[in-house]
Amino acid sequence: MAGSWLAGFRPYALLTALCLMLYAPGIATIPPLDRDEARFAQATRQMLETGDFLRIRFQREARNKKPAGIYWLQAAAVATFSDAESTAIWPYRLPSLLAATGAVLMLFAFGKAMVAPGAAFAAAVMLATSLALVAEAHIAKTDAALLAAIVAGQGFLGLCYRRRDLPLGAAAGFWVAEAAAILIKGPIGPGLALVTAVSLSIADRDARWLRGLRPLRGIALTVLILAPWLIAIEHATSGQFLGESLGHDLFGKLVGVQESHGAPPLTYIALSLATFWPGSLFLAPALIEGWRRRDAPATRFLLAWLVPAWVLIELVPTKLPHYALPLYPALALLAGTAIGGFANTGWARRADLTVRGLWTLTTLALAAALVVLGLRYGPSPFAGGAVLVIGAGAAMLFRPSLAALAALALALTLTLTLELPGLDGLWLSRSAAALVAAHPPPAGEPLVAVGYNEPSLVFLLGTQLRLDSAHGAAELLEKGGEALVSDREQAVFQQALGARGLAARTLGAVAGTDYSTGRRLTVTLYAVGPS
Repeated sequence: MAGSWLAGFRPYALLTALCLMLYAPGIATIPPLDRDEARFAQATRQMLETGDFLRIRFQREARNKKPAGIYWLQAAAVATFSDAESTAIWPYRLPSLLAATGAVLMLFAFGKAMVAPGAAFAAAVMLATSLALVAEAHIAKTDAALLAAIVAGQGFLGLCYRRRDLPLGAAAGFWVAEAAAILIKGPIGPGLALVTAVSLSIADRDARWLRGLRPLRGIALTVLILAPWLIAIEHATSGQFLGESLGHDLFGKLVGVQESHGAPPLTYIALSLATFWPGSLFLAPALIEGWRRRDAPATRFLLAWLVPAWVLIELVPTKLPHYALPLYPALALLAGTAIGGFANTGWARRADLTVRGLWTLTTLALAAALVVLGLRYGPSPFAGGAVLVIGAGAAMLFRPSLAALAALALALTLTLTLELPGLDGLWLSRSAAALVAAHPPPAGEPLVAVGYNEPSLVFLLGTQLRLDSAHGAAELLEKGGEALVSDREQAVFQQALGARGLAARTLGAVAGTDYSTGRRLTVTLYAVGPS
């Protein structure tokens, strides 16, 4: 790309346009996702309904797992563009879309101070198009916002390392970014900054550069930002918040497997072929050239950002694909720097060919997944989208360029985001909510769900929905009401009604897949009253 395009506002405009093309489609049409997104959105809704912006609840259950930052951002978006009564999910997703875009723009801005502008722009395009960030930009939860805070914090940290000093405002920016990361997802952001700084200081045998961050004043500023919320939430939850969020949630993931998300070491290296796709084509040049240039200050910083933290997350028993996302900006900058300067000979060539082969298989698997999704859950396979992905993948493989990279990401993303909403077999909660809308319970009478209790159903039907067992539902419905009952609980539900002298009249039924469990279910809506 000509150097003139990398000056002034032009690269930022191009990156913003790319982000909007990738992140905006589907944000309003893809139904609420289970389970995390729907839990975050419903908890935000209850904040707006109750006016309590400290305690985080999903219906009657306290959610003392993550700080309130993302809920506040979502609440602000909903209050600005919608209201708590609406079941529109897009306002809850808006902070993630904006944060993902902000992370890409900041990576370019900070990257220019570390590497050549062309390399920084290539890195920003790779981050923007990475499958992991495209997904997180569409989901109303913490990870896109956390990434934005981490890119800001690591950017200021990198500037300090390169320059050995920072203006007071930039040093304050580092500490504000760390405080923001804590408010969004706890100590993950500061932990990454600490691992990076310690690794550099040990490798260089010199920690004096950290004085540029004004540590004493910076820590005081961070405490000043966090203390009001921390004191208030500990008081509101009778001291339970820190114990549950740090002791149970965070520490539990560090030492054990939570929610069946265990996997062996090296899982993230294998997953990166898909989660960093399509930029994963450049994994070999990024890592090989990064190691070859490790004495250069910018490369040294990027390796300290990437390698130690990657080793740590590989060792943590609980593994989820998005845990590696905060490391992808460093990987993207290494890849951007390596493009055009990769010494592709000997063992390096063999490593590159191996990665290219695995990347090709990944691309074919993603194209095949489009076809399988369409065949299993929709009226027809996404054959056109699969052909586009394969064609764009071939162009990227044989004539790699940033334009081909963007075209490939757009081919997959636009196919998914435009076609996913039409997969009725995948959106059981949406079908069940439509059934209830066609047969609403009389005013004042309860609505109960039995055997199908995904959070998306709560979000679509409202806080008043009760999730209960068959016997609990029968007790709630003694004076009338409606029940959504899965086929797995039908017999027990009917027995519980009969024991109380109640009868159920069928109003309708819907079938689909509960993709959180992989089970095919039929959910029937009953009107319940005396037999």
